Amino acid sequence: MRRDRGRLAIDIVVPVYNEEAVVAEFHRQLIDVVTPLRRDHDVRICYVNDGSVDHTGAELLKLAADDAGVTILELSRNFVITLDGDGQHPPELIADMIGLYRAGYDVVLTQRVAAEASRFKRWTSAAFYRLLSVIGNTPMTTGSADYRLLSRPVLEALRQMREYHRFLRGMVAWAGYRTVVLPYAERSRLGGSSKYSLRGMARLAADATFSFSLVPLRIALVVGSCFLLLAVAEAFYVMSFWLTGRQHLLVPGWSSLMFMLLIVGAALMIAVGFVGVYVGYIFQEVKRRPVYLVRSVHRATPEAAAEPEEGRER
Repeated sequence: MRRDRGRLAIDIVVPVYNEEAVVAEFHRQLIDVVTPLRRDHDVRICYVNDGSVDHTGAELLKLAADDAGVTILELSRNFVITLDGDGQHPPELIADMIGLYRAGYDVVLTQRVAAEASRFKRWTSAAFYRLLSVIGNTPMTTGSADYRLLSRPVLEALRQMREYHRFLRGMVAWAGYRTVVLPYAERSRLGGSSKYSLRGMARLAADATFSFSLVPLRIALVVGSCFLLLAVAEAFYVMSFWLTGRQHLLVPGWSSLMFMLLIVGAALMIAVGFVGVYVGYIFQEVKRRPVYLVRSVHRATPEAAAEPEEGRER
């Protein structure tokens, strides 16, 4: 979205996957919200057919034939996960999101305050985002959805992030633009069932963890340090027997064997940990994320630049 004084150029992107039974009704509800907005703004709707194997593509073509403001993108495979096109995200929030955008926010996130998810799913989701915020050094909003508004600078920033495994919620948070959270009550699906399996959620969690944190790579370094401390403790323990004249109580060969195992294990784990650190640095480099992002630039006006030196405040 581009922020102008008058008309706004608004792009609404709706990925769908095997939603032939509900996409027409969803589009009708979306048009009810978009039609009043088109009086003052340029609104385009882009449906992304996310590799559907049913008749979703045919249903989308019907929508495009009836509305010149609708564009259809067909993906050959399921690459994109952004927002739900099954009716669970209320289109009525779009007007509120535009209002917050006009208030100066570059990112308008939505947050579920009431959902039909099980208690286990809500608990694991909250725990995951808290953990990711800590180990990834990127504050994450618990319960946030892929239903969001992004300004043009944020979109350009995301285009600079060329990594293949894309955790979009984390990437938007990492960009660091001015963000506001808009709570909403999630609706029931218009039809069908969720296409997100437990395996898909586990894959998403893995992509998020490994994309935003080097902590897993440093686990070997921590484990190696623990082995080293145990080796030192073992050495002091054996020495105590010799210093107190109780060396006869030691099982022959046991102390030397344990000491060597701990030392060798510590050396190997620490070496693997160092390799992991270097691999983490390489991983960060090949992602080619921008070193910094510029949200805005402020310059002196020509009148201020021409002001005499003695007239300026110091």
